[in-house]
Amino acid sequence: MARLRHALCLAIVLAFDPAPSTAGDIFDLVEHGYADSGGVQIHYVTRGRGPLIVMLHGFPDFWYGWRQQIPLLARRHQVAALDLRGYNLSDHPEGVDQYGIGYLINDVAAVIHDLGHERAIIIGHDWGGGIAWAFASLYPQMTEALIVLQTPHPRGLLRELRTNPEQQARSAYARRFQEGGAHLTLNAEGLASLVRDPVARVRYVEAFQRSDFEAMLNYYKANYPRAPYNDIPLPNVQAPVLIIHGMGDPFLLPAGHNSTWDWVDGSVSVETVPTAGHFIMEDQPDLVTRTIYRWLRERRL
Repeated sequence: MARLRHALCLAIVLAFDPAPSTAGDIFDLVEHGYADSGGVQIHYVTRGRGPLIVMLHGFPDFWYGWRQQIPLLARRHQVAALDLRGYNLSDHPEGVDQYGIGYLINDVAAVIHDLGHERAIIIGHDWGGGIAWAFASLYPQMTEALIVLQTPHPRGLLRELRTNPEQQARSAYARRFQEGGAHLTLNAEGLASLVRDPVARVRYVEAFQRSDFEAMLNYYKANYPRAPYNDIPLPNVQAPVLIIHGMGDPFLLPAGHNSTWDWVDGSVSVETVPTAGHFIMEDQPDLVTRTIYRWLRERRL
């Protein structure tokens, strides 16, 4: 495994006040809204008041994937967690082109404006992380800070796919997802089996039954890099960045984060979690919540 040449902080469970809230299921404690994004309705839930945090889930997930982060973060912020287009209560437009990165970042902007804000702290995991990187690069005026779980900067992922055979092998699943008819192999129960909590799993089954499996895989068809993995020009991110990476990720190697500081003009903090895999919010929910909360407080965000 390639070593990160930037100093990495080993993330541990930090004993500081306050502790994450466990009172009640956040599913019943949020308000629902819909933002119009070029005629596509994007569903989101919101809780709290203050500076805006927008949370972007990945595959396969929906807004509820942030259920264990929302309560604490909503003590000092207004938190909005989206259903990405194609998922759960958001619209499911037809066609691969409808899931290109331009549409996806505009969905984020639509939610920010729908809530009456001009800027937000953007948090993303997996595909949500990829959208978050692109949003922060292309909409710097709307990005207060950026927090990404697992997903390397697009140029880092391209470099690893171009030069690292191990990352190429780890991306084989994406190649299968790009094949025609791949969505026919998916079902709600199978996707929800990734969730350990049996109560939450029921909610996931219901959300995936409302989702569009072909739309889910259109993210890979429209955006996942293909050979020869040429570098792409992107403006440097201007905002401060926090990266949290579970070292047991079978899909995205930590080496993808090398050189991130070359593509960010703000500060870059990288924290690694040896005991977590790709679905870091499931594996270490309290650690993720505390790390984000602490990082935001230290920067008075």
